[in-house]
Amino acid sequence: MKAARAAVFGPPIFQQRQAQVKRPERRVAIVQSCYIPWKGYFDLIGSVDEFILYDDMQYTRRDWRNRNQIKTPQGLQWLTVPVKVKGRYFQTIRETEIDGQNWRADHWKALLQNYRRAPHFDRIAAALEPYYLEREFRHLSELNRALTEVICSLLGITTTLKWSWDYTLAEGKTERLVDLCRQANASAYLSGPAARDYIEPHLFAAAGIELEYFDYSGYPAYPQLWGEFQQGVTALDLLFNCGDDARRYMKFAAGSSPALDR
Repeated sequence: MKAARAAVFGPPIFQQRQAQVKRPERRVAIVQSCYIPWKGYFDLIGSVDEFILYDDMQYTRRDWRNRNQIKTPQGLQWLTVPVKVKGRYFQTIRETEIDGQNWRADHWKALLQNYRRAPHFDRIAAALEPYYLEREFRHLSELNRALTEVICSLLGITTTLKWSWDYTLAEGKTERLVDLCRQANASAYLSGPAARDYIEPHLFAAAGIELEYFDYSGYPAYPQLWGEFQQGVTALDLLFNCGDDARRYMKFAAGSSPALDR
């Protein structure tokens, strides 16, 4: 691992030469997988050339990895995929197993009951139904990726998805991100704004990789069922309600600059 880090950052003269190399424009994002994420997650995917699912990270409970929210007449409702956590305190997302299969029918019933009146339910539901009523998944990562891919397809997103384990993983929080970007031949890394708390920008600069932050603010409201508009629900809500027009409410398709700062 130490040798891998030296190859990335090297002695000062190597860093200077590396920074002078002009990479082709290629933007990469690196984020953990989530269960039927909100539209901002897909906006990030649509804004990059390659999206790396960072599921070598430790699984965290009561997070977005295995659950998300839908909108109902009674308010927001959680849809949670049960996972095996007892005695598995340090398991990665990649290692996390789904606990049983009964949840699939429950989630599908919830989507049917709360969105069947939405204008585009039939078409979107037809694409999703096999993932709930036919296919079975052992690991959470596999489920999340499969649903992420079908939602990307419905949104017209053609970004390449990769696993973090498709690459060699370096040591160090920021060092690992930089090295993944280098292996993916990235000229820019697009991060969520929350990562400002731990990212070390100088390591990206030393590797000749531009660091950008996605701006999740300023999303317009779109037509929704059930009362007051709710911004942070699953992207399925947007698709059920807007169909092909869903892209109009997303930044990657509107040509907006996703960069908050550099």
